[in-house]
Amino acid sequence: MSKSSKSEVSQSLRMLMERFVQARLEGKLEKLSEDDPKRQELNEQFRFENWVADAARRVAQIQLVTHSLKATHPDAKGSSLYRPPGELNAGGLVGTSSLGESFNADVVGNAAALDVYKFLRLTFAGKSLLDRVLERDESLIAALSNDRTQAEEWVEAFAGITSPGSSESSHTKAKQVYFLVGDDPGADDGYHLLSPIYATSLAHEVFQRINRDRFGERQKEARQARREKKPFDHGFYEYPELAVQKLGGTKPQNISQLNSERGGNNYLLASLPPQWQSRDVKPPLNKDSVFPLFGYRAETKRLLRQLVEFLAADPAKNLQTRNTRDELIDDLCGELLQFAAELRTLPSGWSASVECRLPEAEQLWLDPGRAELDELFRQQWMKGDWPGTIRHRFANWLNHALAGTLPVGDPEHKHWSDQLKRDGDWMKGLSDDKRWMAAFDELEMELEA
Repeated sequence: MSKSSKSEVSQSLRMLMERFVQARLEGKLEKLSEDDPKRQELNEQFRFENWVADAARRVAQIQLVTHSLKATHPDAKGSSLYRPPGELNAGGLVGTSSLGESFNADVVGNAAALDVYKFLRLTFAGKSLLDRVLERDESLIAALSNDRTQAEEWVEAFAGITSPGSSESSHTKAKQVYFLVGDDPGADDGYHLLSPIYATSLAHEVFQRINRDRFGERQKEARQARREKKPFDHGFYEYPELAVQKLGGTKPQNISQLNSERGGNNYLLASLPPQWQSRDVKPPLNKDSVFPLFGYRAETKRLLRQLVEFLAADPAKNLQTRNTRDELIDDLCGELLQFAAELRTLPSGWSASVECRLPEAEQLWLDPGRAELDELFRQQWMKGDWPGTIRHRFANWLNHALAGTLPVGDPEHKHWSDQLKRDGDWMKGLSDDKRWMAAFDELEMELEA
């Protein structure tokens, strides 16, 4: 590059940096009255050379990382690491090394110093100030100050953002694993102590990729085609059993910058053993209710027979009798939830078939995954009035099953309904589904914003 070209680049870089500093100054001045004495102090503080000198001092309070320790525990005090993908060995596995050159580095440390990172992210001619800092770019050095020694000191300070600052260390609140490297598991010196840390750059890319796959325009078109049973020319992405882990609680910025940008949301892909699906598990199509199907199950019949035999023997009206009766009802509730769990292994959206005649409450109960494909269905689920309908239908079914042998009516109906309502597995299932629905709604609102 010729001297004139270098000079032009330096001038452009200087203008870019000065505009950034001036914008920050104006943001602070607009909050003050014209006669506020703090204005003069701010003008001096945000004079370019003064601001850069202060930024070079404060950059030590933050660290650029690709692997963050605080995501494993917010109180861990050990080292986070900056390892660009090009420096890592892929080893045939998907990891940070798979990201290539266009990866998002993260920032940890004092949130009050994040303006320094925003400064270093400024880009000119396709290259950020940070890239130029790490390359010790001559044009940037010339742009920072006429005093070359001073400019080089600032560049060295800014370059320290990728360094952990002190010797690398783990912490008692970090994850630690003893990994056998010797031949004798009984020898204490035959192990390496490993400290796995969170691959935050990789997690951010995964989060963005999944959101594009789930909420992009093409995905919406695919869902619409699927609902209408029309052909679609492009692929369709599914992420079954996807979970969302919140890091940082109400202050995700305390974990890292990228975690804050995600609102603390981090995706967890399902890592589960295969689920055996019996050939007998078929969608209950052309049925007005699933409760008659539930009544045909061998275990259901056995429990009903045992309950009828016990109550028909006219046992004494005491605590032991009530406990025995309630234990049998608990077993029936458990069998009902097992029946529901089997139907919930069917591909999401089966209840949208025109052949499905189940009442809406039973569809909401047995096909919750449809909520990811059908916004109206999700809204109906979140109204929360359908669990009471399911309990009512269960109590109706049980009263009907007992009516041929035993005198049952409204009091028994209420007792069966209340017993299902108090069932721990029933309550946990509702709670888990509700958290999933709420997280799904929250993510969609963030993406729309």
